[in-house]
Amino acid sequence: MGKDINQKIEQLRKLIREHDYLYYVMNQPKISDREYDRLFAELKELEKENPELITADSPTQRVSGQPLEGFQTVRHSVPMLSMDNTYNAEELKAFDERIQKQLKSKDYDYVVELKIDGLAISLRYEHGRLVTGATRGDGEIGDDVTANIRTIKAVPLILMEGEKDKSHAANLFASSAIPDILEVRGEVYMPTAAFEELNRLRAEEGEPAFANPRNAAAGSLKLLDARITAQRNLSFFAYATGELSEPLADNHYDCLKKFKQFGLPVNPNIQKAKDIDEVMEICLSWDKRRSELDYQIDGMVVKVNNLDQRRKLGSTGRAPRWCISYKFAAEQAETIVESIDVQVGKSGILTPVANLTPVLLAGTTVKRASLHNFDELNRLGVGVGDIVIIEKAGEIIPKVIEVKEKASKHAVVFDIPKTCPVCGSEVRKDEDGVYIRCTNPDCAGQLKERLRYFAGRGQMDIENLGAALIEQLVDAGLVKNFADLYKLRRIDLLCLERMAEKSAGNVINAIAESRTRPLWRFIASLGIRHIGGQSAQILTEHFDSLEKIMSASQEELTEIDQIGPVMAASIFEYFHNTKNVSVIEELLAAGVAPEKPKSASSDKNIDKTAVVTGTLENFTREQAQEQLRLKGYKVTSTVSAKTALVVAGKNPGSKLDKAKSLGVKVIDEQEFLDILKE
Repeated sequence: MGKDINQKIEQLRKLIREHDYLYYVMNQPKISDREYDRLFAELKELEKENPELITADSPTQRVSGQPLEGFQTVRHSVPMLSMDNTYNAEELKAFDERIQKQLKSKDYDYVVELKIDGLAISLRYEHGRLVTGATRGDGEIGDDVTANIRTIKAVPLILMEGEKDKSHAANLFASSAIPDILEVRGEVYMPTAAFEELNRLRAEEGEPAFANPRNAAAGSLKLLDARITAQRNLSFFAYATGELSEPLADNHYDCLKKFKQFGLPVNPNIQKAKDIDEVMEICLSWDKRRSELDYQIDGMVVKVNNLDQRRKLGSTGRAPRWCISYKFAAEQAETIVESIDVQVGKSGILTPVANLTPVLLAGTTVKRASLHNFDELNRLGVGVGDIVIIEKAGEIIPKVIEVKEKASKHAVVFDIPKTCPVCGSEVRKDEDGVYIRCTNPDCAGQLKERLRYFAGRGQMDIENLGAALIEQLVDAGLVKNFADLYKLRRIDLLCLERMAEKSAGNVINAIAESRTRPLWRFIASLGIRHIGGQSAQILTEHFDSLEKIMSASQEELTEIDQIGPVMAASIFEYFHNTKNVSVIEELLAAGVAPEKPKSASSDKNIDKTAVVTGTLENFTREQAQEQLRLKGYKVTSTVSAKTALVVAGKNPGSKLDKAKSLGVKVIDEQEFLDILKE
């Protein structure tokens, strides 16, 4: 029996690895998410029953159980050198002329790759098994981030070789021996959809947004708790070798083909070019097409293909002579800083924000740009009246990158607040951090932000309760917590500026309508740190009542899939704070009765995923997603070959194009309404 169990476990591991290969390397998934999850759950259960059979390279062992105390360092066996940069055709041609002169020949070709905006990583495999993952560091020594690397599903824990049994699914893997020592260099990156979702969740939780996907990826890899890294949806592309016990091929392009045979993901857009003119055509083409990608690139990498020629060319002290980076120019705009505000977030973080003369940048009109924190503001030396250059960091977030011209030689750099600009309380800098926070939990600025969030579309969705009205309600002393909203009377509102009888009635009615919002929306609206809409849905699906969530122990919360220890601690602390509990009791006493989760109306869509894109006339995006969930769909924000359905409204953007290119079913709003009637 023991032998049979061992064989069954090994078969499941092999099958899961093959499906990982199909998904991450070939982009040709053969089974649904649900079927994959079933295989994974079966393996996990067998290993739980037979812990002596668990191995470090099992697919179930990607996430370590405990946070690290710190990172060890790793000396790279082959240095991870930098690359020289170039920004135009003339500089590329000069690079080619140097290659030609040093080789004394025109007989060479190039490989042109996308320059992924992520973090360079070295993976060391010994006898086909991942043993170390390290950051580039200074090129000689990096940090050992193996525990975090193991959480990235695109990174195989064990490499693949061909099977003698040609009927087996693993026949996909070419028969090619894996070197005993194989160091793989590549880029860990965060897909755009994952980056946007992470920043949305951070905004919900009162955390500052990451400036760009590269910073988000780097920050995620340097977390001491791999369980949090696992939630960040990082991915990976392999693009080079480090130490090898035996050569893979005599040219770079064939090395990359070997990577794919071993189960390592390689970017599908890599191209060979016969000369520098063809290189330039490829670079210019991708400069125009980069918005089509679901990850950020900031240029192209041009490499001599032949490995013997590379050895002849050698390197300088810091960079190889056989490759160069062609950097795309970020779209920039020039504008004037009209004023600088300090915003107080719902968790007390003080953020300086530059108010700008409106300017068009990358297709949108930009009026404000976050300066992230006061260290960054002072590093740039930004002051009121300055002419500044702005660009969209990661082509998403407006960012001031430099001061072009000071308004005055004697202008004073913006002073760091010593007290909260709203309540006047003491502010304190985070320990070992850059963020400054108001220390007063009753700060009106924090209260206003919490109320805006509470009433927002993704939470209690209280129509007509906007920022301006919330400002007046708090300033007038009418609202001091969430529950006070439900105690408002029409006469209270009529005392406020620009509030007529009809408007007051609309607000009171909208507040009343919100009393029976779904339980997950109610949980999300409370602003519990680290808990956004998705986490709130996971909680309510597991416990199905507010009472059960509030009484859950920290251990019970940690056991929930996708609720890690940090989130569990935050939830537990929130519901064991007497002030928070008192407000919830007031809310319930005021007639708030969150609706318990409904079971899906049909299980026929249980294996299917759906995406909503564009603007709908009859639904907000959150409402449309909720309706799809009630129909049994799993709702995601990314279109892939596994997506079953895309609901497209007006101005759907690149998701519609991707759905069409993958042959995914696309329906308009009327067809969506028809589905809901079924």
